[in-house]
Amino acid sequence: MADEPIDPSEIGEGDAPPIEEAPYKLIFEANKCIAAGKCAEVSTNWEMDITTGIAKPDVYFFDEPDLEHNVEAADACPAKKDRGVIHVVDRRTNEEIAPDPEGDGTLSVDW
Repeated sequence: MADEPIDPSEIGEGDAPPIEEAPYKLIFEANKCIAAGKCAEVSTNWEMDITTGIAKPDVYFFDEPDLEHNVEAADACPAKKDRGVIHVVDRRTNEEIAPDPEGDGTLSVDW
């Protein structure tokens, strides 16, 4: 029997801080990162890793003060034909805030 597909909204929740403290999280499709570095240009949370050549976030769970620049990083990502591989999710609703290419809040992770 095949394994059930991974629900991206459940990733990292076992190690996450309480939703009240960090209502937003990142889901990063690192295997599809093209190392353009756009995320690191617009967000203080993202930096290029010199050993791997791809970006990585400093934190995956955050609060309102860090929302805007993480959304900018997700929107700036040119991977997956400009659909991006950085996803900002509201943990309270499991809706994708960015990049949200369909505009309907569903997670655009395609594992």
